[in-house]
Amino acid sequence: MPTVGVKRDLLFKALGRSYTDEEFDELCFEFGLELDEITSEKEIISREQGDTKASGASDVILYKIDVPANRYDLLCLEGLVRGLQVFKNKLEAPRYKRVSPLSGEPQKLIITKETEAVRPHAVAAVLRNITFTQERYDSFIELQEKLHQNICRKRSLVAIGTHDLDTISGPFTYTAKPPGDISFKPLNQTKEYTATQLMSLYKTDSHLRHYLHIIEDKPVYPVIYDSNGVVLSMPPIINGDHSKISLKTKNVFIECTATDQTKAKTVLDMMVTMFSEYCAQPFTVEEAEVVYPDGKTCIYPELAYRKEKLSSKFINQKVGINESTEKIAQLLTRMCLLSQATGVSDEIEVEIPPTRSDVIHACDIMEDAAIAYGFNNITRTTPRTYTVANQFPLNKLTELLRQDLAAAGFTEALNFALCSQEDIADKLGKKISEMRAVHISNPKTAEFQVARTTLLPGLLKTIAANRKMPLPLKLFEISDVVLKDETKDVGARNSRRFCAVYYNKSPGFEVIHGLLDRTMQLLEVKPARGEGYHIQTADDSTYFPGRCADIFVRGKNVGRLGVLHPDVINRFELTMPCSALEMDIEPFLGHTAETPLTHDVPMKEVVKHRFPTRDESQQSAHSRPTSTKTVFGDVSTQVGLEALSDFLADKSYIEGFVASQADMIVFDAIPSPPSPTLCHLWRWYNHIKSFQTDRARLPSAKSRYVLPATPPATPNDASDEEDIDLFGSDDEAESAEAARIKEQRLAEYAAKKSKKPALVAKSSILLDVKPWDDETDMSKLEECVRSLSMDGLLWGQSKLVPVGYGIKKLQIGCVVEDDKVGTDMLEEAITAFEEYVQSVDVAAFNKI
Repeated sequence: MPTVGVKRDLLFKALGRSYTDEEFDELCFEFGLELDEITSEKEIISREQGDTKASGASDVILYKIDVPANRYDLLCLEGLVRGLQVFKNKLEAPRYKRVSPLSGEPQKLIITKETEAVRPHAVAAVLRNITFTQERYDSFIELQEKLHQNICRKRSLVAIGTHDLDTISGPFTYTAKPPGDISFKPLNQTKEYTATQLMSLYKTDSHLRHYLHIIEDKPVYPVIYDSNGVVLSMPPIINGDHSKISLKTKNVFIECTATDQTKAKTVLDMMVTMFSEYCAQPFTVEEAEVVYPDGKTCIYPELAYRKEKLSSKFINQKVGINESTEKIAQLLTRMCLLSQATGVSDEIEVEIPPTRSDVIHACDIMEDAAIAYGFNNITRTTPRTYTVANQFPLNKLTELLRQDLAAAGFTEALNFALCSQEDIADKLGKKISEMRAVHISNPKTAEFQVARTTLLPGLLKTIAANRKMPLPLKLFEISDVVLKDETKDVGARNSRRFCAVYYNKSPGFEVIHGLLDRTMQLLEVKPARGEGYHIQTADDSTYFPGRCADIFVRGKNVGRLGVLHPDVINRFELTMPCSALEMDIEPFLGHTAETPLTHDVPMKEVVKHRFPTRDESQQSAHSRPTSTKTVFGDVSTQVGLEALSDFLADKSYIEGFVASQADMIVFDAIPSPPSPTLCHLWRWYNHIKSFQTDRARLPSAKSRYVLPATPPATPNDASDEEDIDLFGSDDEAESAEAARIKEQRLAEYAAKKSKKPALVAKSSILLDVKPWDDETDMSKLEECVRSLSMDGLLWGQSKLVPVGYGIKKLQIGCVVEDDKVGTDMLEEAITAFEEYVQSVDVAAFNKI
């Protein structure tokens, strides 16, 4: 985000009132901006160059404001003040007009065909009878610079030239000539230079040298002349000194040369709209005529207003509010988007001014409505669907593999996702044309030309940079590669790969093969053909002949391993043998890693659920277990429901950390939805209810939670005759009473068990507290440390340990409760004793 620096007093004067720093910060937030810093020119120079350089700098307070990168209309004081005044309903958005000259023909800019080789487009306009002050002049120059760095992409797309029209005469000619044929006196210079000399002169200029590469290698350089042959500018490098503007300038001729015509028109509109308020006729801009090589004529600036229509329902749904059409139109008008209800249903007509080139879609209008409404004013609502956060399966598998591969003795590396064409092709003995590589259209360096299609070159380059390390070197990386894929809307896809290399005096193929076996063991794939994994001889120019094999898992080729070819090793500037393994880990997930979202929460539900028919509902009801007796008690009674709710107080599921058949069984045992007063049970019940359509896919239960209902006694039941209870009672009343007591005790036990406090995790920590020097009072230092008192902290023994040169450090132990006290808290609290403590290190950390 670009940062705009404005003088506080000047800003408040333009706004018509003063604000405290907190009030202005709040105003910026309401308008979608951020007050990044409150500083001064002197403070900035002092921080960057030292106090000596800052001695004569200004103490005027500056506000540094972060502006969204697409809001070019807020990059200067004028646009910022105008936007805030309209937002606060203190000003109506101005209407910008393009006018013809009061006398004579409009200024004309003629483009010749020679410019096609460098910068073929140009636009122009005139600010007539403008009045500059020092502050306005500084803002005018600063806006040019901000636009150059932002939308102009450091002048590569657009370059702005501003000239005192009274010192030059039209028509103007925009052409291109060889650098030796261009000669003029550049801005702030005392003599004339040729374009070739200027290129050499500005190579050491801290500001202009960054733009030389744009035209330096071109056979011709762009240049603008007036009718007398005076050079106005050599875009995009420098303007001529003859036509430079000053505080006395009354008429400004603005030209923008570009490689992108749309960007040029946007930049010109922004320059003239921001400063046209200082003209004799405010917010009017004098037109200029541009003649193209084919004879086509265009009038600039366009200052085009356009209208868009959208519904208030769209804005209400997306923002999460419920406002009337008229209210939303008022909100948009506050954002300089003049809006009104059309009267057709809830339709709103929005007029987009030339200053708002950032509005290109209905979502941009919706965003402005949200800003004007106030993000803090949007009511917080509960999502319509219950969801449980889960780690992305591919990332979870990746993390698990990383831990075990590190435990196997391999060190993880993390390399760039971009590399050179040579790395993935020539050095590996392959042709770049055969690689499914995604190429960067305009790479800045030869090192980053394509997206990598394999992880192997990165690991080999890492080894080459660490050849002085002790052998063997064992590295691995689990990251994404990028492959072309025509089935994707972007033409490419990411693929998660695992790669490992072993570098030693011997190839160590057995080490890499062993790592493959260990990996398959972790992935629970057995060494067998068919449903397991096996390796099969393969030919690959990257590997040594006869020492390469493909890896097949369930009949599918997922990777390759082997001993690298000596030529490959030499190309990466290595001197010893190396074995490597690379494989795709996505097939082990059982489904694609690119899981699409199925819900747009809370706006609407994308997936249409099929509601069960009446017959299915009856069948489902019949499938419910007839028993309501569970290990928590009878859930048809309030006592049993309360026991179950207490059990779920700190749990999301009946068992484990995912929904299972155990949840479904207990859910079916509850005869009716519980009361919301049993909050934990109510939350669990609604969550498990959402799994009903996919209940068959849930994992099975590990324990029994629902008890069978007591069947009614039948005198002719043969099983009753055979199942004789030698210690039972003949009295049925006593049996019923015993069953009731047993049930009550089970419920009490379950409730008591659910309330059992969890074990408190504790750790033993040994801290090294270092003093400033040998003169520090160590007894006072220890007294300060022990004075710290926190809930869950218990200090232990301490001792002084010599460090060197007569300096001793305090080594002190403590026991902490992990949930209450962390090492960061301790370090921060101890280092607060700045008079005695220099730093704190954790010498040892053990779980108890």
